[in-house]
Parts: sequence; structure tokens; C-alpha cells
Amino acid sequence: MSETQIHAIARQMLEMHGASAIAQAAQKAQQCESGGEAEDAREWRHIVEAMKMMRGPHQS
Repeated sequence: MSETQIHAIARQMLEMHGASAIAQAAQKAQQCESGGEAEDAREWRHIVEAMKMMRGPHQS
């Protein structure tokens, strides 16, 4: 999956699911890994990282 696709999916998930989007993507990564789908798990982790970057640093 290209970097552009990763960021598009990350953006869509954040818009649709808000704060829970990162947790949902992380859960998908775990499910893929448990199912032996290492490449899919890696892509979901990449999406998680993209969402974290889009969200920016935590504010207090």
C-alpha cells in the first residue's frame, strides 16, 4: 500500500470514528497478526502511526 493510501485511510478513519479510530486500527493489526497476516498487520500499524501524526502532540 502506498504512503498516500495509508494517509487517506488514516484520515477517513479519524473523520468517521474520532478518538476511537487509533484503537480500532490497532485492534485490526492485532487481529491480522493473530490470523497470520503479517503484511496486513504491518499496514494497519502504519495507519496507526499516520493517525498519531495527524492528531499531533497531546495537549494538557
